[in-house]
Amino acid sequence: MQCRLLATGPDARHACSNRRPRKVFTRRGHDWTNRFKKVADDAWHIKAGSAIVDGEVVSPAADGTTDFSVLQNELKGRSTSIVLVAFDLLYLNGRDLRKVPLYQRKTELKKIVDGTEIQFSESFELEGREMFEHACKIGLEGVVSKVRDSVYASGRGNNWVKKTCAQRETLTIAGFALDEGKWDGIYLGRRKGGDLVYAGKVDLGFDKASAADLQRRLKPLIRKTQPYAKRIAHKGIWVEPKLLAEVEYRAMSAEGKVRHPFFKGLREDL
Repeated sequence: MQCRLLATGPDARHACSNRRPRKVFTRRGHDWTNRFKKVADDAWHIKAGSAIVDGEVVSPAADGTTDFSVLQNELKGRSTSIVLVAFDLLYLNGRDLRKVPLYQRKTELKKIVDGTEIQFSESFELEGREMFEHACKIGLEGVVSKVRDSVYASGRGNNWVKKTCAQRETLTIAGFALDEGKWDGIYLGRRKGGDLVYAGKVDLGFDKASAADLQRRLKPLIRKTQPYAKRIAHKGIWVEPKLLAEVEYRAMSAEGKVRHPFFKGLREDL
């Protein structure tokens, strides 16, 4: 089993060729090259005729940690501080590597990104619990453990598992609250089948800029009725459930409500 430290940011798939412009795509296939111009520029230095690299885009702090909320403010297409942390290689010079064992893909990946601004995600072959405890101790999000000789498969599978130090979840924004005209957080929902079920309210994690940006995005989505399948006894400004929020929390109630939640940012890559 191989373990790697878990960075905090949207997954990105980087396609590059010596004869074509570099492109950056989200896991859903959205072209975010304009948002990640720094990453696209860095890719010109990859030592390959063509390649598809899998990784996460992060905004690194001085202490080596990353912060998803800080990254949100960097997604303007002008940032010079974002970095691609590369952890897998799908194609190299026209060759499909997805059936090649993970440790071999990582070896090839390290060769082509070495000496560039793209960071190689190191793997450590040791007991997972020890790695996890160390990651949490130094303030990282967690670890990802993968089967050493596994093939590449899109989506969830049995060959890898992610463990975070705090619980994180992507939840739907159902509405927002104002207290005497001032920002007072957002109402959350969790999808269960075709229904949206109340998942709590988060009022921590916002600064003036993020609160203003959220309110600007949510105003065009305002609706008269709650979007929940079962009405809740809270007053709010309800919206069409279009936007997704990344939320960190300590625990969850039996009813599915998050406890001590903290807003980490919007998930526009999903």
